Parts: sequence; C-alpha cells; structure tokens
Amino acid sequence: MNEKSRLFLDCDTGIDDSLALLYLLARGDVELVGVASTAGNVPADVVAANNLAWLDLCGRDDVPVHLGSPVPLAGALRTAEDTHGPHGVGYASLPPANTALSSVDAAGAWLAAADAHPGELIGLVIGPSTNLALALRADPDLPTKLKRLVIMGGAFGAAGNTTPVAEWNLVVDPESAAEVFAAFDRPDAPDPIVCGLNVTEQMILRPADVERLRECAADAPLVHHLAEALRFYFEFHRSQDEGYLAYAHDPFAAMVALDPRRVTGVAAHVEVELTGALTRAMTVADRRGMLGPPNAVVVTEADTSTMVDELVASLGALARRVTSRG
Repeated sequence: MNEKSRLFLDCDTGIDDSLALLYLLARGDVELVGVASTAGNVPADVVAANNLAWLDLCGRDDVPVHLGSPVPLAGALRTAEDTHGPHGVGYASLPPANTALSSVDAAGAWLAAADAHPGELIGLVIGPSTNLALALRADPDLPTKLKRLVIMGGAFGAAGNTTPVAEWNLVVDPESAAEVFAAFDRPDAPDPIVCGLNVTEQMILRPADVERLRECAADAPLVHHLAEALRFYFEFHRSQDEGYLAYAHDPFAAMVALDPRRVTGVAAHVEVELTGALTRAMTVADRRGMLGPPNAVVVTEADTSTMVDELVASLGALARRVTSRG
C-alpha cells in the first residue's frame, strides 16, 4: 500500500474552502495533519467554527483545527460575507461541533507539522498567507522542510476579482504574500506552485453539478449543506453578472497540491505590489529574469472539466460514506 500524502491546510472557510476541505477528507490517500484557520472570507473565529463543524459532520475529530491571527500583518481585516454568507457557508446551517480547537495556534501548527514530517509535508494555502508568514518569521528555514507549497492566489494575465488587478486572498493581506514569496526565494526550498484566477476561474460548478451530488447521495445531510452553501454562491455570482455558477478556486488548488502533474505551469519570479495606488496586491510574474531567478511556478493550463467531475464524484462518495457511518 502506498503511503498517504501528508498535508497541512491553511484556509479562510468560505464556501469554496469548504469544498476543498471536504475533497481532502474524501481522499483516502491523504493524511490531513492539521487545519489552520485564517481570517479572510470571515473572521478567524468563524473560520475555525466552520472547519470544526465540517470535520465533525464527517466524523473526523482526529484532525486538529488551529486558530490563526485575527488580523492581517498590516491594516484592518477585510471580510467577504457578501460572497460567502454571514457565517461563511452561504445558506447552510451547520450543526455546532463537539470538538474543541487545538491549544496550538496556527503559526505554531505550521512549524510543528513541518518539524514532524520534514521533507514530506505538503503545505496548501487557500486563504490569505497571514499565518504562514508568521510561521516563517519564527523559523526562516521552514521552506526547506516542506515537500511542496501550493497557493491559491493572485491573477496572472487575468483581471482581478477584488480590484481590477488583484485577487481576494492577496488583497486581504498582501504583505504576508510578499513575505512568503521572499522566504521561498532560496535554492534549497521548493518553488511554490501558484494557482491564480487565470486558471481557477476555469473550474466552474453549476446547478447540474449539485444535481449530480444529489444523485450520488440524495438524503445525505452533507449534500444538503453543500447544496445550501452553493445556492448562496450561485446567487452571488449571478449578482455580479457572471451567471448562475460558482468558481471552485480552492478545490482546484487542493487537487494540484496532491498531484502537480495534472497541470501545466511556467517558472517565474513572483513579486507582490505593496504601494501602488491602483495596483496594491497585484501579483507580478516575471518570466524573463528581470527581477531575479524564478521563485514560483505559475499554473497556466489544466483540464478543469475532468477536475470538476472528480470533485463531484469525490464529494458524493464522501457523503455516502458519512451517511452510512451515521
């Protein structure tokens, strides 16, 4: 039997974060070492409550949840209840979890996970990079201990979704993202794999996908909660004149984290703009060595249709398994 991939998830749950978390739980070949709760889509304590609730619903009280910083490295916190609902999970009403938060904070959990699994740990950041940046300040050698790091964030050759040029996770805490790219800019560390809007907005969920979920496990509580969360997400995107659909940004990154071979990427030196009046939080990818050697791999192509099918099938299988267990 092949060993499981050990993965540490950092998220700001969030509807698409929820999908990513559940996808990872559905995968039998993944050991989820811990979940860091980052302030972003909703405040950090609400993120943590959502993570605990999803894990509890799936019977996974073995996965520790860690509370992160309540604020970005600089400036006030910006949240997105208009996008994800007042509690971050749309219209879903998750039962409160019976499991308590870990006593270890999110930054400390990053360090402990990397030290416990040197060279084996996959780091996956699908929210702002605040907690990872704080961990890097405490241990600048953290990048050398990871097998790889995958980041959902930025926009490369595509419009932003929060400003004309910048993506949400970067807008919430651009200083932390800048510190992460700088920290991994060393020859003895893996280059982060960055999944930006140019590819994640190609991974689209539609009402037909929810119906496919219902066909997998019609009476499953997990499917009901997912359908209610996605209904809010669909309505939000329609209100933005994007159609009755949802972008599955974070599940895309989760799939890449487990198997980077499924996508195409280009080496680039990535910097984050911090001072521009119109361009703050913009991700600049230099592919020609003008800013320095590559410090990231920017994902450019993927078979998102196949990835959507895999996501729906995995979530349906998880819902059946959870229901039969209950």
